[in-house]
Amino acid sequence: MSWSVPLSERCKKIDASGIRKVFDLAAKRKAQGADLVDFSIGQPDFSVPEVIKDAAVEAIRKDLNSYTVTQGIEPLRAKISQQHQQRFGFSPESVMITSGVSGGLVLLFLATCETGDEVIVIDPYFVMYKHLVSMAGAKTVAVSSYPDFKLPLEKIEAAITPRTKVLILNSPTNPTGCVYTEEELKAAAELARKHNLLIVSDEIYRELSYDGPVASVVRYAPERTVLLDGYSKNLALTGWRLGYATGPKAVIEQMLKLQQYTFVCAPSFAQYATAEAIDACDISGHVAEYRKRRNVIYNGLKELNFEVVRPSGGFYIFPKAPGGDAGAFVEKALAKDVLIIPGNVFSDQNTHFRICYTKDEATLRKGLARLREIV
Repeated sequence: MSWSVPLSERCKKIDASGIRKVFDLAAKRKAQGADLVDFSIGQPDFSVPEVIKDAAVEAIRKDLNSYTVTQGIEPLRAKISQQHQQRFGFSPESVMITSGVSGGLVLLFLATCETGDEVIVIDPYFVMYKHLVSMAGAKTVAVSSYPDFKLPLEKIEAAITPRTKVLILNSPTNPTGCVYTEEELKAAAELARKHNLLIVSDEIYRELSYDGPVASVVRYAPERTVLLDGYSKNLALTGWRLGYATGPKAVIEQMLKLQQYTFVCAPSFAQYATAEAIDACDISGHVAEYRKRRNVIYNGLKELNFEVVRPSGGFYIFPKAPGGDAGAFVEKALAKDVLIIPGNVFSDQNTHFRICYTKDEATLRKGLARLREIV
């Protein structure tokens, strides 16, 4: 007797991550001995700071391996509140520790969205946004920021309907690396206040900034903004799954309630290690190195006559594919053993492609040389 697997329609509508598909392909090609230039996965190439490693080992050896309270340990939340106070001049209303920013996004959309609600994202966007919104039963409304990737305020307002509930802002952005200005974010805050929207500010790349401090919409609309941040990118803790959310108590309380029945708590050793050692971490050297690499990849692409916007943060760049067909160009690049991500993974159009430049200068130049052969 045959058996029909009871899969949900929700799950059937979600395709596997395009980035993870490339990740699997890269592993396969490397196992076959290919000399790959892998510009695909957004992962820092520097090691976790030794002081954090040591603190993690100490925490494990002290048997700090049990569940923590759902909201996260108090010493880490206190440090986050202190940093918030120093940055903005006021303390957050509420703080919780999440299992990465991605875990925070899951909780937030489940806590705030329901069937028929609309969530505005800026296109191009982080790959998870539209799928997590869909999982919550809501609808993603993508507002194009092409070709300059500036915050398209007029288009955002035109896209707002009576069903619009949330506006997602990501700066520095993934996949473009662009950073929104103080003026843009102040105007976005006014827009959200005018239309009674919740703002989600994803600032996971904030500390990787190359042309000055990164502005935040929190400064202009703290009463309606949930700030999501963490330690995956700045401290290379991608596998530790450690993030945090700050914002209105009414929202954070509901996220906490959901965390009790989902993630339970963020990994305990990671919380203790970060609380203990984060003040001793200096990433200025890494920021300087990534700034140098940003310049290498941007200037190299310009020399090859790519249409490309200069990124100011994170570690991505998002050039336009020759002829505007990213799918075809990604295939050509793959034939040269260069792995890049097609734009439709992050966008409603497929005209650009993403490069992650967390590679040493020699590898960046090798990749550029191979791209030269196909433009």
